[in-house]
Amino acid sequence: MQKSPVSEEFALKQTAPKIAGSGVYTGGDKLVCAYDLVEQMEYLYVRVVKAKELPAKDVTGSCDPYIEVKLGNYKGITKHFEKKSNPEWNLVFAFAQDQLQASFVEVVVKDKDLVLDDFIGRVTFDLLDIPRRVPPDSPLASQWYKLEDKKGEKIKKGEVMLAIWKGTQADEAFPDAWHSDAAAVGSEGVSRIRGKVYLSPKLWYLRVNVIQCQDLIPSDKNRLPDICVKVVLGNQAHKTKISKSVNPTWNEDLVFVVAEPFEDPLVLTVEDRVGPNKDEILGRFLMLLHTVPRRLDNKPVQAKWHNLEKHSLLEGEKKEAKFSSKIHLRISLDGGYHVLDESTYYSSDYRPSSKLLWKSSIGLLELGIISATGLSLMKSKDGRGTTDAYCVAKYGPKWVRTRTIIDSVSPKWNEQYTWEVFDPCTVITIGVFDNGHLQGGGKDTSIGKVRIRLSTLETERVYTHSYPLIVLKPSGMKKMGEIHLAVRFSCTSYLNMLHKYTHPLLPKMHYVHPLSVSQLELLRFQAIQIVSERLGRAEPSLKKETVQYMLDLGSHIWSIRKAKANFFRIMNITAGIVQVAKWFDQICNWKNPITTILIHILFLILVLYPELIFPTLFLYLFFIGLWQYRWKPKHPPHMDVRLSHADAVGFDELDEEFDTFPTSKGSDIVRMRYDRLRSIGGRIQTVIGDLAMQGERFQSLLSWRDPRASALFVAFCFVAAVLLYVTPFQIVVMILGFYVLRHPKLRSKVPPVSTNFFKRLPARSDCML
Repeated sequence: MQKSPVSEEFALKQTAPKIAGSGVYTGGDKLVCAYDLVEQMEYLYVRVVKAKELPAKDVTGSCDPYIEVKLGNYKGITKHFEKKSNPEWNLVFAFAQDQLQASFVEVVVKDKDLVLDDFIGRVTFDLLDIPRRVPPDSPLASQWYKLEDKKGEKIKKGEVMLAIWKGTQADEAFPDAWHSDAAAVGSEGVSRIRGKVYLSPKLWYLRVNVIQCQDLIPSDKNRLPDICVKVVLGNQAHKTKISKSVNPTWNEDLVFVVAEPFEDPLVLTVEDRVGPNKDEILGRFLMLLHTVPRRLDNKPVQAKWHNLEKHSLLEGEKKEAKFSSKIHLRISLDGGYHVLDESTYYSSDYRPSSKLLWKSSIGLLELGIISATGLSLMKSKDGRGTTDAYCVAKYGPKWVRTRTIIDSVSPKWNEQYTWEVFDPCTVITIGVFDNGHLQGGGKDTSIGKVRIRLSTLETERVYTHSYPLIVLKPSGMKKMGEIHLAVRFSCTSYLNMLHKYTHPLLPKMHYVHPLSVSQLELLRFQAIQIVSERLGRAEPSLKKETVQYMLDLGSHIWSIRKAKANFFRIMNITAGIVQVAKWFDQICNWKNPITTILIHILFLILVLYPELIFPTLFLYLFFIGLWQYRWKPKHPPHMDVRLSHADAVGFDELDEEFDTFPTSKGSDIVRMRYDRLRSIGGRIQTVIGDLAMQGERFQSLLSWRDPRASALFVAFCFVAAVLLYVTPFQIVVMILGFYVLRHPKLRSKVPPVSTNFFKRLPARSDCML
């Protein structure tokens, strides 16, 4: 069947970059061959350290020195110092050798002037004489060079300390170097274009169990007070239900997300609702989070009574007075949970908050960000379109950002990064962005992103593909370019990795003390806000809009397109049942007499020998799994525009999907009804998506989309078939019956192995926009 032009345009393409691809994971963080997933790029490095005894050029008897490093048409400039004859720069310039058209490099020292800068001296190097450095060799030592005048003669005073060598992007100086393609960026903007590695803050769930209060003193003693407790932590606030008593009881759990290092204190206020939108504070309690006990298991923390403080304003001054009112609390930092900042299905990490509960890694993920082609023009500069692209990759708590390639729609990064892997059923996300902070206070604009599920990758194999960057805009679906990646997943022990499929997806606390769906949605929103705020403090900062795009902040908002896509996913699952029903109808109607006779014979055998039913079924599944192996996917799955219904979406549906929330499309009544409809629709959309996910997981058992899971299931079918052949059927039924009807004391709160295995199977959600 011939593919349509639309499918070809948005399809994944195999590439053949000039990479080594021969690194082998040997355990820990050691890799035999570094930078073997990207193309090797040759650079000329010039380290400008400092100068001394520079001659005066101004009438004041001083100089304002700076240095130009010139190599053909490329020129790098340091910042200048005011009236300083012994300046220090400590700056490295990197010139890509494939763009050079010169035979020598010139280092010129100049004096900054208002009209015309004065020449102080220079040093010239022939490119043929420059040495090559290959890590792990130690850095090349800097040397003092005497300056020459324009005639090539040594000047009496003035020296500059330099180091110059040839190397690749594996050089330690590469990340902090001022690259030749960024010559137009001033010295103040260099920090905004450098590649960096970031770490998300460690997140915890803070559980505040508000039990009761005693001896509250309301201002009006002639009425029964309406008491509630308000708990505030930073920009998070929760309230208990209202209790009508001076000794109220709640026993409510309020859960917050907090990040280390802890900054904001926990503030509790006991309030009396004395009127509409009017609360009177009866007492206040403050606690610093570093004093809160950390809980690693399901054992409850001991509850404590705390004195409440009464605050009143007298003559403009705050006075504090302790009195007998008390509050009974149980507060703990729950380290047994995994704090979600991503969607559960797209998550790149399932480990609990406490490092004491972490298991050893099972392998290593290596990502080579090679290049991009055909990127869309994202902004205007000097009357023409331009793009300043960089990539961000997120896996677990580690975020990486490549350097920004200035003014190019076909940037080449050739940067390689590694992550430790603790679970194969996780997803790495790679996003491409346009740097909007080089010309002022603009925002970084998203160009597109790619998700890769590790369980769909074969171990020790290098995948090199060109991924289309597909986005949905108010005008419709658009391809924003392609990104070329190289990915390898290596493991230390194949058996340990297969054993992971039998473990619970989330830590034990999620099943012993589960959080509600609404709680998880709110806590995830708070976690994203905390992560984006903390990463925004780095230099260069990872902007809020970038973090929120990578973490799919608005993925839960209602969309007719998503609801239709999930509906048709369910229809696709039920299509198999319909086909079986049609086939059985054909058998009943003798459409194929030979097949019908064979089914009759099989039916008689199974009736006479019922113990053959289950072994025959598992053996049938075993052979289907082996047969389907021939069509297992050859490359990782990617965004499917047809599955997402992005290629047939109408204008009205797009207008609704990109509408603000709450809507701005009409009067207040229409807005209220419309938002309510979208909220309900969002829940329906989620339920439909979950149903579709379960069905697709059944399909993936024998589809070899996750080769390890399919191998485990096929092996299980074979073993089950053999065991059921040799075991009397009555014993099997008796054991199953007793197991299903077992006493609650014999049941574990942790899901069984079959459930854990099933929840780790891949669905087609990875391929949806």
